[in-house]
Amino acid sequence: MSAIHSAVPDAPHSELSRDADAAVRQLYSRHAAELHSYVQRFCPDRASADDIVQETFIRAWRHLPQLSADDRPIGPWLFRVARNLLTDADRAARSRPVTVQAQPAEDAQLVTGALQHLSPAHRTVLVETFYHGGSLAAVARQLGIPPGTARSRLHYALHALRQQLHDHDAIAC
Repeated sequence: MSAIHSAVPDAPHSELSRDADAAVRQLYSRHAAELHSYVQRFCPDRASADDIVQETFIRAWRHLPQLSADDRPIGPWLFRVARNLLTDADRAARSRPVTVQAQPAEDAQLVTGALQHLSPAHRTVLVETFYHGGSLAAVARQLGIPPGTARSRLHYALHALRQQLHDHDAIAC
């Protein structure tokens, strides 16, 4: 007799759907610890294992009518679903590109180096605008240049800075 039938003994299928929660609770109490132990061997952390086990029981709940119509044991089905979910998770993880985050100190050093390649006029407008928070009008007044010139220098400074950082990324790869 399957675990679902024993959860709701001699119940017709219509009653089984009403007692689906009880059947899934019983399945969980019977199989969750063993299933979790199995899944955790293949997961990088407990949260991932919990997610796989949870999704396994959600699928059991969704397939309860099919599972209850079958007299085969439910345990192997649960383990097969968990194994398939583990395989899917592994494939998804391998298909994502690996990204390496630079450390903030490395980022600051990289930007400082790129700023050194800018002309003094471009560097001054960029630093005054972004690091000191000045508006373009205020920076233009401070430097004694027309606002259009400040805007133009900022545009070309950002373009040159992007190019320097892009060139650095191309060399690093």
